[in-house]
Amino acid sequence: MALLLREADVEQLLTMSTTIELVERVHREYSTGQAIDVPRERTRLPKAALHILQGAVPSAGVFGYKAYTSSREGVRFLVYVFSAERGSLEGIVEANRLGMMRTGAAGGVAARWLARPDAKVAGIFGSGWQAQGQLEALAAVRKLERVKVYSRTAAKVAKFCERMGGKLGIPVVPAASAEDAVKGSDIVVTITTSATPVFDGEWIAPGTHVNAAGSNSLLRQEIDEATVRKCDPIVVDSRPSAIKEAGDLLPALEKGRIHAGGLTELGEVIAGIRPGRTSAGQVTLFESQGMAMQDLIIAAKLLELARQGNRGTAVDLGG
Repeated sequence: MALLLREADVEQLLTMSTTIELVERVHREYSTGQAIDVPRERTRLPKAALHILQGAVPSAGVFGYKAYTSSREGVRFLVYVFSAERGSLEGIVEANRLGMMRTGAAGGVAARWLARPDAKVAGIFGSGWQAQGQLEALAAVRKLERVKVYSRTAAKVAKFCERMGGKLGIPVVPAASAEDAVKGSDIVVTITTSATPVFDGEWIAPGTHVNAAGSNSLLRQEIDEATVRKCDPIVVDSRPSAIKEAGDLLPALEKGRIHAGGLTELGEVIAGIRPGRTSAGQVTLFESQGMAMQDLIIAAKLLELARQGNRGTAVDLGG
């Protein structure tokens, strides 16, 4: 029997520390040829769109896909997990929280490997649902002493700062401006839906690490070319996904200022195949597009925990 896990189940079972561990593991496996990921495909209609990512994680014994729809009513996420041995449906997982946690965890893993070990100040662009995961993951991998948050709605920023500061026990404060969010920050995170860059790359100081997590479409661009030109290495979750959808990198790729072969995968850094940060003064960049294998390894773990804890709803489907 397959298991159906609702959002409440995910909230009870999934921790950020576990998510970071799983995301790091699957990126290492992907870049050493032990996991499979297929870049996102989209089917668009006038009022809604369907987005599908698929892959396989043999070490977890699963393959499957994540399907989500977007419309004016919002976004709905589901992960379908199948046994890699039998092909049977193992579970269906509602994946709004799962997606927020894994996107945050990817940024956390990138910061663990690319940010300076002494990084203690973070500047975050965005104060929505996804920003929560980004900040929680950063706090799990670096001893943050101060976080500055900037977005267009001051009231939303204030509520976010109060909530996350209380949750993490560190000062989380509104940034006075976009420039204030960047200057003096050891780690800069962008997690917005902006179609235009949210800060001036000239503000980025040597030694900064940038996590660009919101531009998972060619219609979006959160960082400018000045930022991209400063970064070495430029790290992506996967080269195929980045080439297809990294709106932040497209202008520089089209102009030949960077090349696809020069992009480093996060798993290659983790596995020691390519270098990450090699000096304190480097500006490093992680471009996060999102990968099905991340969702699948987390969903597989959730299903395991749910069976152990007698959670979820059994469904006689696809056995």
